[in-house]
Amino acid sequence: MAIRTSDFSPTITSMIRLDHTHLLALFRRFHPDTPSSRKLALVTSACLALELHMQLLEEIFYPALRNVVGTDPVLEKSVPEHDEMRRLIQVLRTSNPEAADYDRTFRELMRLTLHHAADEESTLLPQAEQLLRNDLGTLGVQMAKRRMQLMGPHAGEFAATTVRSFPVATAALAAGALGLGVLLFGKRPAKHVSSFLKH
Repeated sequence: MAIRTSDFSPTITSMIRLDHTHLLALFRRFHPDTPSSRKLALVTSACLALELHMQLLEEIFYPALRNVVGTDPVLEKSVPEHDEMRRLIQVLRTSNPEAADYDRTFRELMRLTLHHAADEESTLLPQAEQLLRNDLGTLGVQMAKRRMQLMGPHAGEFAATTVRSFPVATAALAAGALGLGVLLFGKRPAKHVSSFLKH
């Protein structure tokens, strides 16, 4: 019996839930009295993770679900919500962490993201697990491969902001996840990521 990569890959719905958990952990670390440099690392890390997550959903998950569900109100409002999140991310990227409206803008991004994730977890993911049950592993492999491609140009930034945003143990876990991706998909990390992981 042939072993397929999809036999070892998490399902697409598990990966989406993990992304939500990661974002929630970042949000919980953001406080008004957080030092500006750490605040910037948290916001940068959250924005990168959110942009990656949204692109993966739009390229892989939403089309697959739309093929079996057709028109769904939660699915239909997802991309416009993503567009509003992207607008807030752009505002944050051009703002100073010490500016008066920086915290307010990030809290608005948090609110919108949490509402959006709740819709996905309560409606879209259960639909996918029912209607796409035989394809969840294959879609998970597609998402994992595409994630590695999208992370490539930003790997150094992901690594640096993760280290500043989370304790060392979490950074080690992230490095392990990157290593697992290399083992599963045969891609070597960019040279600057390899040197970062050695230190």
